[in-house]
Amino acid sequence: MSLFIIGDIHGCYFTLLRLLEHWEPQNEQLIQLGDLIDRGNHSVEVLQWAQETEQKYPDSTFFLKGNHEQMMLDYIENDKAGGNWFFNGGRGTLKQFVEKNIPIASLQPWLQSLPLKWENHRVMVSHAGISDTLTPMDVSNPDGILWNRKPLKKLPQIQVIGHTPQQAGKAKFTKSSQSWNIDTGAYRGICLTGLKLGNDGKFLEEINIPTDKRDFQI
Repeated sequence: MSLFIIGDIHGCYFTLLRLLEHWEPQNEQLIQLGDLIDRGNHSVEVLQWAQETEQKYPDSTFFLKGNHEQMMLDYIENDKAGGNWFFNGGRGTLKQFVEKNIPIASLQPWLQSLPLKWENHRVMVSHAGISDTLTPMDVSNPDGILWNRKPLKKLPQIQVIGHTPQQAGKAKFTKSSQSWNIDTGAYRGICLTGLKLGNDGKFLEEINIPTDKRDFQI
């Protein structure tokens, strides 16, 4: 199966639905590289979609942890010490949970289960990518796989990441590190991007869906 990799959604549910019109579940593995939540208007709906999709396609759907999911998990586990999460959009997400009368702690097991990366012999997908640091898998490392904004390390595989929004509304390929950044600022009103690659990492298609106005603060 080929790969359909989705960038940072950030609560942009209606935009996501339009992007999913391009997904072929029978032929493509779906990989979402984290930051499902925060800043957009529909984080709860995006989380519900992710869990339902994972249950429906357990062998071909993969959701990775982003730094926003980690901050939400820290809030749940650390007795609601949420300053960092609130500063990064968590306050609005928490309000959405309260309005829908959904206990946020119910997400804890699922958030804990999210892996930090997906990989095969030619492609590695993660939220912020691998750079030169001694502990890249440390979720609290500012240069680690959830938070990194430094140039990526060239790996044997092609890296596909998000985390740092690309202002031009297009994914960016960096030849020196063999890497794609597919965060195209959905919550900023730019677009949500899906990248289709062959199982061998060969580029197939890039899809950019302009953000639905219902999804972001105007």
